[in-house]
Amino acid sequence: MEKQTLIHELYRAFNGRDTDYLLERMTPDVHWPNGWEGGYVEGHEGVREYWTRQWTEINPTVMPISIEELPDGSAAVRVLQRVEDHSGKLLHESEVMHTYRFENDLVSGMEISQAQEAH
Repeated sequence: MEKQTLIHELYRAFNGRDTDYLLERMTPDVHWPNGWEGGYVEGHEGVREYWTRQWTEINPTVMPISIEELPDGSAAVRVLQRVEDHSGKLLHESEVMHTYRFENDLVSGMEISQAQEAH
């Protein structure tokens, strides 16, 4: 699957809470940021536990705005991130950068950083 198509599918699956689909597209030892509590989680079970905890407390959605494939094979994705409580009240909205690393066409890791302003 082409990286841009894969990335769009990952965001669709995250917003649909399709954990199994997401984990099938990650390496077993994936290094994943815990953007909610801080730090990182490791592997499929770490990611599953983190998302299960997160989705119990808050309702995040992420929409890719742009995708740039980088020379090292990674991909930088500018994302609109919205976090609501379960009653629909907006808690936070911002643009962030998600930078994905790949191994054998699977996601091996991701980093979150502040999106830079366009000039």
